[in-house]
Amino acid sequence: MSEDRLTYALVGTGNRGTTMWGSELLAGWADAVDLIAICDTNTMRAERARTMIKSNAPIYDDFGALLTEHKPDTVIVCTRDDNHDDIIVAALEAGCNVISEKPMTTTVEKLARILDAEQRTGKRVDVSFNYRFAPTAHKIKSLIDAGEIGTVTSVDFHWYLDTSHGADYFRRWHAFTEHSGSLFVHKATHHFDLLNWYLGADPVEVKAFGEQRVYGPAGPFRSARCKGCPHSDKCDFYLDLAADDFLDTLYEDPSEVDGYVRDGCVFRPEIDIPDTMSATIKYNSGALVSYSLNTYMPIEGHHLAFNGTKGRIEIRQYEKQPWDTPDHDEILLVKSFGGGVQRIEVPHAPGGHFGGDNIMRDTLFKGREDPLAQRAGSRAGAMSVLTGIAALKSAREGKSIRIADIAPKNLR
Repeated sequence: MSEDRLTYALVGTGNRGTTMWGSELLAGWADAVDLIAICDTNTMRAERARTMIKSNAPIYDDFGALLTEHKPDTVIVCTRDDNHDDIIVAALEAGCNVISEKPMTTTVEKLARILDAEQRTGKRVDVSFNYRFAPTAHKIKSLIDAGEIGTVTSVDFHWYLDTSHGADYFRRWHAFTEHSGSLFVHKATHHFDLLNWYLGADPVEVKAFGEQRVYGPAGPFRSARCKGCPHSDKCDFYLDLAADDFLDTLYEDPSEVDGYVRDGCVFRPEIDIPDTMSATIKYNSGALVSYSLNTYMPIEGHHLAFNGTKGRIEIRQYEKQPWDTPDHDEILLVKSFGGGVQRIEVPHAPGGHFGGDNIMRDTLFKGREDPLAQRAGSRAGAMSVLTGIAALKSAREGKSIRIADIAPKNLR
């Protein structure tokens, strides 16, 4: 092992851990990192993931045992959202830095635990906000910071998940608030973080709504899972897990170990998270945001517009849709008072999230310069989670929620 490579332990061998932080990381950044241990409570899944990663790192089903036998520089956390805090705190206390998949955690109490441990130990938590690193996001942030549209007064931000990606959240553990905090936390943490970063400001108040319109009890019929479902011939959301070698290998046989199936019925009556969401967010800069998230669209992508005192920045980013789109994004910079419109083309970069994944890994592991502060720490992770917690609380209680009223006292 090269002395100057960063050693890391991977905790959680689901899709993201096995690919983004496993096989892809070792394939593209082997000169910078060395995987020295893998941990998952499901050792069959971990063994299969290790084969996919092409690693010979030892496997553990107990994180404490891993930390006793190894001292990685960094621990990468890819487990279920609601147990991120236990792993992050243990890693920090063992002297490791941490990279956490988003969201950093799911509750105010868990946020406080993580922030306390980071402050006590002097180690660092990074949160995997890869959308910040996409070239288009970089360009938008640069335009805003340069004052091209003056002071941002409001933002329109609408995210669309299609009937494949969106439904997937309701097949898995994400479908339960206990585990994911709802999609206001799990998915929207990406979007709220982008808003916080773009605006360079903190949210102060949230008013939100959330409904179940398609999934969960709203469905016309139900079963435990897609495999063996008597309604498969008439269900638009039926998933044949056996047709996907990657998912089948990683999840089907390993489900015999822990009972976790990857093709849970999207209409299970116990699902308790909304699938249709909207929120209005007020920032300490004075900016007002109109946000929505829909999870059953025929399209995938988002619409984003910044309205300012001197103009507007607008983009419609396409990820999947039933028509052809160019291999670049187009940002419209529209100036007020006859200033005209500038069409700015931003080519898609290679890698996931329009190149954001690769650029983030370069920043974390190869010291790439970061003039726009794209690298996100625990405070950014906490602020995005707090926005989601406030949104869910508002939707359930029917009232506006002030961030200051729910934030942990050790948030700095």
